[in-house]
Amino acid sequence: MTKRSLAVFSLLICGAVGVALGWALHSRPPTKPTAPRIVPGVAPKGGHGVLSMQGPTEKRLQEAPLVRMGPLSFSPIIKKVLPAVVNIAITQDSESGLTKIPPQIRGTPLEKRYREKLRAKQEEILGAGSGFVIDASGVIVTNDHVVGDADDVTVSFSDGRERPARLIGADPMTDIAVIKVNSDKPLPYVTWGDSQKVDVGDWILVAGNPFGFGSSFTAGIVSARGRDLGAGSLDDFFQIDAPINPGNSGGPSFNLKGEVVAVNAAMVSPAGGSVGIGFGIPSNLVRPIVAEILRDGHVEHGWLGVTIDDGDGQLDIVSLVRRGPAGKGGLRKRDVILSVNGEKMESARSFLRLVAANKPGTILHLQLLRRGQHLDLDVLTGPRPPDTDQ
Repeated sequence: MTKRSLAVFSLLICGAVGVALGWALHSRPPTKPTAPRIVPGVAPKGGHGVLSMQGPTEKRLQEAPLVRMGPLSFSPIIKKVLPAVVNIAITQDSESGLTKIPPQIRGTPLEKRYREKLRAKQEEILGAGSGFVIDASGVIVTNDHVVGDADDVTVSFSDGRERPARLIGADPMTDIAVIKVNSDKPLPYVTWGDSQKVDVGDWILVAGNPFGFGSSFTAGIVSARGRDLGAGSLDDFFQIDAPINPGNSGGPSFNLKGEVVAVNAAMVSPAGGSVGIGFGIPSNLVRPIVAEILRDGHVEHGWLGVTIDDGDGQLDIVSLVRRGPAGKGGLRKRDVILSVNGEKMESARSFLRLVAANKPGTILHLQLLRRGQHLDLDVLTGPRPPDTDQ
């Protein structure tokens, strides 16, 4: 499948705030004027409520209002989750020969420390990122691109404590990494939310470590779902309209319950600065990846070895890897893929995502169209070769 060129993406994420209130008025005036009354909404104390026009002889104009009041303050949520959000500093031995100031820390408080280390020929600070604790034992989730090339990782908590961390495992394909710190007492942690329940227009609260300044929070809305950045077969990002900056990568995005519904991963930055658009990896994708890393130390993704063209609205197989799983399973060039395990395939990306989400050795039931004839075929996924996106 042809790869697309992308705009420059700087690594990170975080929010823009907006509150709206609206109500509908009946087109026909009531026989006797009546004042609008407030119908209690989700939680009056939390500032939620619905405005409804309802007279003594009128029916309610709409069952569900289009807009509800937003929270009067995000402070209660922030106080709840702040102790579990961490800052991550990355270092590498000076023997690596790196002498330039990394762009992600230039102009930040980390630049001075970097230069001092460089002059002393000791460790070089390469960058800063974010993460969050998901277990009281000290298990922390972040991005692979935050910790992947580090010799040493240092985690800083909101109360000023610092702890060295070790890498448990990472999955470059989904850009997820899991690290761990040791602590003499249980650590505060956050819980996962269901990203499938997040709708476009929902509030989202984003936490991170912008420019190495330390934990901060911003708010915005989810402006789109299912964004494909061309980074890999499992691309399925939330688009978050929020001001975000370098250093927010790996940090959590929360719903209004204080649950993690996304992991900050990227921002659009054509000129190096924030333009208010960022991307997060949905929690329903991250959670099983983290569980597999904790269990096995690594993640395996399924692979068939096919190239798909969906330009004409259908999924045509245009080539197969020689002796690959697809060819061994009976697939041929010019076969049209209709569904996998009963799920209709809408695009080449959805097909590749489904295959990659399964482990090697998984049997996939494919419904095909071959020369106008319907065909059912069971194909065994194989191990994914390094550096492939097919």
